[in-house]
Amino acid sequence: MSACIIGWAHTAFGKLADETVESLVTRVAREAIEHAGLEASDIDEIYLGHFNAGFSAQDFTASLVLQADDGLRFKPTTRVENACATGSAAVHQGIKAIRAGAAKRVLVVGVEQMTTTPGPQIGANLLKASYLPEDGDTPAGFAGVFGNIAAAYFQRYGDQSDALAMIAAKNHKNGVDNPYAQMRKDFGYEFCRTESDKNPFVAGPLKRTDCSLVSDGAAAIVLADVGTAMQSRRAVLFRAAEHVQDFLPMSKRDILAFEGCAVGWKQAFARSGTSLDDLSFVETHDCFTIAELIEYEAMGLAKPGQGAGVAMSGETAKDGRLPVNPSGGLKSKGHPIGATGVSMHVLSSMQLTGEAGGIQVPGATLGGIFNMGGAAVANYVSILERIR
Repeated sequence: MSACIIGWAHTAFGKLADETVESLVTRVAREAIEHAGLEASDIDEIYLGHFNAGFSAQDFTASLVLQADDGLRFKPTTRVENACATGSAAVHQGIKAIRAGAAKRVLVVGVEQMTTTPGPQIGANLLKASYLPEDGDTPAGFAGVFGNIAAAYFQRYGDQSDALAMIAAKNHKNGVDNPYAQMRKDFGYEFCRTESDKNPFVAGPLKRTDCSLVSDGAAAIVLADVGTAMQSRRAVLFRAAEHVQDFLPMSKRDILAFEGCAVGWKQAFARSGTSLDDLSFVETHDCFTIAELIEYEAMGLAKPGQGAGVAMSGETAKDGRLPVNPSGGLKSKGHPIGATGVSMHVLSSMQLTGEAGGIQVPGATLGGIFNMGGAAVANYVSILERIR
């Protein structure tokens, strides 16, 4: 028994000063249930993805979802957390409830409000997703962790600044047509490649355009078992939903290989009976451009150390052989931690149902998603296909 996505909702991402975690959660919960053609009383179980780590004064946020509709009262509701993959972790818990026969319809919500937190505290909160005994004193926080990864990659394979700029430019160009994106501006390759007052170095070889945005936002999906989904308005099937957890200390693994990501993709292709060549697009976790570059290699688009060729060739552009991040990715869309994984599933479902508007990949039939927590520690891969 597998699961399908039958409805969804998504707020704009950005600095949402007039919103709260509660207002964001309740809005997308109501809208997703309505989009699925259901009443709140039809929901059997609820999962909330919310990282928090100090971003929100209100903790114990699972029950905030019930504020969306009195019909949700007394429904089993659980908060799920797995760093930057928190949203996908919540999605996977919903899938498991359906596979176990414990629920027929599950509401999954992802949320984060980050921008009300002072800058230094944001950095400290995000650094908690690394292994503090090794990385706790890293300058520039979590950006510094990925700056170190980028520097090590450059040392092993040569300067990749051109490729990182191309990835940044691609994702910003794609994000222009995404109404949910925080940064809807096509900066162009030269701006992303060149150090300037507006694009300074942040950590190691990473410039501002190499780093995803601090953001607020929420997204939600409604899951259903296949039998129920086939009676719904739409049904996007999980051909695969794989979760691979790796060691937290980077010293215990080859951090330039993103091995957990590679294992996740391998398992997802085996589970779904598909290959990389079958995919119409991929939404991948570009928290930093160096992450997307290494993910090309981990998913099998390029051999180790050769991801730059893929970036520079245009193969992953929206009109390329395999569009990667046609939504603009985290780089353009923003990265409200708990919402990100759910957002990826919403936007991929929109692609597969032909409802993606200006970011639509023509004729999309099979979509891949990779969402990670930490530096390739929590690795989630989904392969989606529309069946109704």
